[in-house]
Amino acid sequence: MKNETNDNCEKLYLSHWADVMADKIIRERGELDLYTCASGITPSGTVHLGNFREIITVDLVVRALKARGKNVRFIYSWDDYDVFRKVPLNMPNPEILENYLRFPITLVPDTTGRNENYARHHEVDIEKELPRVGIYPEFLYQAERYRVNRYAEGMKKALQKKDVIKDCLNEYRDEQHKMKADDVYWPASIFCSKCNKDTTEITGYDGEYGVSYKCECGCEETVDIRNFAGIKLGWRVDWPMRWNEEKVVFEPGGKDHISPGGSYDTAKLVSKRIYDWDAPITMRYDFVNVKGIAGKMSSSSGRVIALPDALAVYQAEVLRYIFAGTRPNTEFAIGFDLDVLKVYEDYDKTERIVYGIDKAKNEEQFCKEKRIYVLSQIDGKIPETMPYQITFRMLTTLLQTYSGDIDAVINSLGDVKPEQVERLRRRAECAWSWITLYAPSCAPDFCFSIRTDSAKIDFEGTVSKAICRVRDEVVPRLETFETDKDCQQALYDVATSEGLEAKQLFTALYKALIDKEQGPRLGGFLRIIGKERLSTILSVY
Repeated sequence: MKNETNDNCEKLYLSHWADVMADKIIRERGELDLYTCASGITPSGTVHLGNFREIITVDLVVRALKARGKNVRFIYSWDDYDVFRKVPLNMPNPEILENYLRFPITLVPDTTGRNENYARHHEVDIEKELPRVGIYPEFLYQAERYRVNRYAEGMKKALQKKDVIKDCLNEYRDEQHKMKADDVYWPASIFCSKCNKDTTEITGYDGEYGVSYKCECGCEETVDIRNFAGIKLGWRVDWPMRWNEEKVVFEPGGKDHISPGGSYDTAKLVSKRIYDWDAPITMRYDFVNVKGIAGKMSSSSGRVIALPDALAVYQAEVLRYIFAGTRPNTEFAIGFDLDVLKVYEDYDKTERIVYGIDKAKNEEQFCKEKRIYVLSQIDGKIPETMPYQITFRMLTTLLQTYSGDIDAVINSLGDVKPEQVERLRRRAECAWSWITLYAPSCAPDFCFSIRTDSAKIDFEGTVSKAICRVRDEVVPRLETFETDKDCQQALYDVATSEGLEAKQLFTALYKALIDKEQGPRLGGFLRIIGKERLSTILSVY
């Protein structure tokens, strides 16, 4: 299958919200040699799915710009020179971390012992996972940049025009919250060279590069911002300063930042008035919640679902599909309950439309589904061979039947092509994770294991006789049934001839096979287990 759409579909095909934003960027910024798109976060704790929404929002717009033949730079800033303000709940040895409050997070130790510092611990976690979903930004480390004095000139401008910045910050504040004319304001803060904390107060500025400060620890000194590593801009100034530094033309923001009169509007003023740079085009993205967790996710609280957690249940293409198929300004909850099955069904439906197995209602729907599908692929291309389709629910049944042996499951299917194996294996891994980690609490009826203890359950005489007839008359014929329905009918026939309600026989068979009173649809389940295993299990009756 070709990865390009027909000419008469191109306009519809390239009308995804990411394409609309790409067109807006080109229209408003004109033709550029390079379009820089930015994202970033303070690694104050686990980078969660709410943070991932910003990352993938940028990635989708980057892909849309590239689809238009543009040269694009995707930067992701780690604001690892921010202050360590709160000890999260999910890190070991919190009593040690308490000693580093008010330090820059890049100087806080990683109490897991895995990485060189606390910030790097959280950076590594997301950096190694993003390639799994086809996202490859250029990572910028702000602690490193500040400590080599890269931003000395940007800080000098801010210090020289601190009164202009003060006016910018006051622009959208009501009278009660505005800074007064005689209020002291500095656009920068200082980490003390003696104690490393930001418990400092700037006491003077010489108009060029010299800044004086004093710290609660008793340290007082005058430093040169061209070689002193401990000074940084406050984030409402740092943000626009870096827009100019990196020539950013697009950066989305959470709804708390993009709201009217919020931090973006303030930064926009600072960007133009201090750094003579038009603020990047932006778009608002909303929060991502997780079913069963009240309120929005928070890195500092430790109440999060991280990207690896999501990828354990949602294969990469399906996770991308969730975000590509949802407008960024829509709040939604990602589920780890039975919703998982519905999401996989929706993705598979889109896939069937793209490959012409299912028909779209019209050309517009086809183009929409195809664009979402392309944006969902790790490499942005439609596979030449359609991926092997098997429902998530059926996979959970097969995996439990084969005790989690993925190779055995794939071999049992019999018609999987070599080029389909890798993606099918990833889906199977996700199904096994879901059935073992989440289903026991949210979908216990889905969970089972084939009995291996050879213990006999005492059934009433007629029921026991019916089980024996299933073993001796139905099981040997399993391979002759063309459909699961045919097998199911054979079971009904046995129950009827013995004067039993079908439910009585079915319940007994479930008890004999998995020690539960219900399970997967029995006709198909018996065919999956196979006559050899069934004969062994039922041989005790």
